[in-house]
Amino acid sequence: MMPQFLSTRDAGFEEAFRVLLAQKREDSPDVDAAVAAIIADVRERGDAALVELTERFDRVRLTPETLRISDDEIERLCAQVPEAEREALGLAAERIRAYHARQMPRDESFTDSLGATLGWRWTPVSAAGLYVPGGLAAYPSSVLMNAVPAKVAGVKRLVVTVPTPDGVANPLVLLACRVAGVDEVFRIGGAQAIAALAYGTGAVRPVDKITGPGNAYVAAAKRRVFGKVGIDMIAGPSEILVIADRDNDPDWIALDLLSQAEHDESAQALLVTDDEGFGRAVAEAVGRRLETLPRRAIAGASWRDFGAVVTVRSLDEAAEIADRIAAEHLELLVGDPEALASRISHAGAMFLGPWTPEAIGDYIGGPNHVLPTARTARFSSGLSVMDFLKRTTVSRMTPAALAALGPHAETLAKAERLEAHGMSVRARLDRING
Repeated sequence: MMPQFLSTRDAGFEEAFRVLLAQKREDSPDVDAAVAAIIADVRERGDAALVELTERFDRVRLTPETLRISDDEIERLCAQVPEAEREALGLAAERIRAYHARQMPRDESFTDSLGATLGWRWTPVSAAGLYVPGGLAAYPSSVLMNAVPAKVAGVKRLVVTVPTPDGVANPLVLLACRVAGVDEVFRIGGAQAIAALAYGTGAVRPVDKITGPGNAYVAAAKRRVFGKVGIDMIAGPSEILVIADRDNDPDWIALDLLSQAEHDESAQALLVTDDEGFGRAVAEAVGRRLETLPRRAIAGASWRDFGAVVTVRSLDEAAEIADRIAAEHLELLVGDPEALASRISHAGAMFLGPWTPEAIGDYIGGPNHVLPTARTARFSSGLSVMDFLKRTTVSRMTPAALAALGPHAETLAKAERLEAHGMSVRARLDRING
């Protein structure tokens, strides 16, 4: 089960590389019509729609009063979490909190040479909703990565929606909610959960911003409610790019590639190296690891269909390739990873050196693991406190500052034929000059 092998020395490389970049990996069935109907139903019937849809999709019969998971139930389930997992989750939350606290921007105010006072201030959104997948795809680490930055930013009310198929809740997910300071947890999922967060129902009060991963229905619902509320991003399948020289253990590289390939059959794992023999050794190591990997069917399909080993002439060329890929996760396993990193502009997250596997970033490193996929790192960033803040500009004119600036504002207003704009300035100028 081998991936595609490319070399920048080959005459057909450019065309083959363009095809690799253009591969459509997103699982996007035509769900928009179904999602639109679900959203309309929740908007019209509120809790009654949530109850019916939850019974239909999750096989759980609820009432408007039991849509929310009670504090007592959360406490009871959290008590089931083993001590080792409890300790790891607490350490992860502590590191994520400390990292994101350093991202908090400062308010600014200054007086310019005309005497005008200008600046800006940052304030959090009042309420945020976090979507958490349920069932087999239950990720407490994603709860921390979304909820902790929201609380660091100062969000007053943080709401989690998590489906509980067949009534089964994940204790570790609920403990993550408790550790992160989540205020309300609802046992609802799918497009109906997104609709409830955006528009509100009887039991669920609306929020200002929705973040968190989900399936195609959740993604389509987030697209539809954007504008009514803010959203973080529409994330696609996971991806990793490893740039490595021959002075590495091929088995380590193989495991790093598989750490993303095992997420999803549509995930993508790429290796760029300046040594063709090393690239083939890594591919062979991947093959050996796939023989025993529990998720080998998923990882194998990802590696076969979307994996690639690209041989380049130099690390300078590797940096150019990296910028064209704009990977979600980028590992730099070379002699001087900092120097190579300085030549790369487009990546969601960088992991420098052989002792920094991407998986550390998924759980315990501190930086956020919610990252741009599908080459969107060319123009967007991973989740941060900034996603839960907004900037308000502040201006204050003195009479002297208005006397200096007002006539020019009036001129521009007249040029745009917006008479009241100009008159609102002129009335003040006349008072100053009177």
